[in-house]
Amino acid sequence: MTVPGEYSIKTYRYLRMAMVAMIVLLGAALVIEWSKTDPRCLQTSISAYYYTPVRAIFVGALITIGVCMVVLKGNTEPEDILLNVAGILAPAVALVPTPGQGTCHSVQVGLGDAAANVSNNMLALFIVGVPCLILTAVFIVRDRAKDPRGWTPMYLLGLGVAVLIFGGGLAWFFADRSGFIGHAHYAAAIVMFVCIVAVVLLNAEQFRRKQRKHAVPHSPANRYSVIAILMVVVPLLMFLWKKLFGWEHAVLWIEGTLIVLFAAFWISQTQELWNDGIRQELPRTTGGQASPSPSGSSARE
Repeated sequence: MTVPGEYSIKTYRYLRMAMVAMIVLLGAALVIEWSKTDPRCLQTSISAYYYTPVRAIFVGALITIGVCMVVLKGNTEPEDILLNVAGILAPAVALVPTPGQGTCHSVQVGLGDAAANVSNNMLALFIVGVPCLILTAVFIVRDRAKDPRGWTPMYLLGLGVAVLIFGGGLAWFFADRSGFIGHAHYAAAIVMFVCIVAVVLLNAEQFRRKQRKHAVPHSPANRYSVIAILMVVVPLLMFLWKKLFGWEHAVLWIEGTLIVLFAAFWISQTQELWNDGIRQELPRTTGGQASPSPSGSSARE
């Protein structure tokens, strides 16, 4: 008979696998669209495939991934905050299209009124977001009253960051609608990718502590460190190449590289935490002595 705790682990597994499935789904849609055009014809970014038959998959996959990142509990409070921010921004990346439509598409896709689409869909997103933030605040207050010793200021920090991101977007949306439509996609995408890279860096550090605590001969390399280095170095090299020599499709390859590496990270983390669901936060060590973690135990829900 399955015990209640196992249901939580299974839920973690399903959510994690759903995120990988969404990335594969998006990749498959992009490849199918590319196969119907000249092999040398590519959009200048993955986001520009919004203006091709890929649009439905692009929007649906990003929204699904965003929801999963918000729902899943991070291994540490900082990781949880970063996942929440990335998850909040993912729907904005999906619903506010990049201004550049590109020229490589198998068929011309009708856009309708892009400004009206953004206004309607983002307003709906904001309407849903407000009660979600209020409920989050209620849960924080309830947890603080129920278990004062288990509560940390990181909960408030996480809520504050979410309110800042959400409130800033809401104010921008109403104060400068044309500016929001023209630039919100880039702003959301950049911050989202920065948060994702930061999550990998945090996991690299936590995995290093785990290796040190359970040191064994010939221990494997820190896989998260490898992915984190690639996430920083490869896009930087591509950006420098674009600046030095010009490269029309630099953004496409940078986005693609980060998405593939994020999928590799997520699969690796899912494999590591398959039986546990969440990794117990390990404290820093100083001269062989463990120093207490500033956020306390983050394994709690």
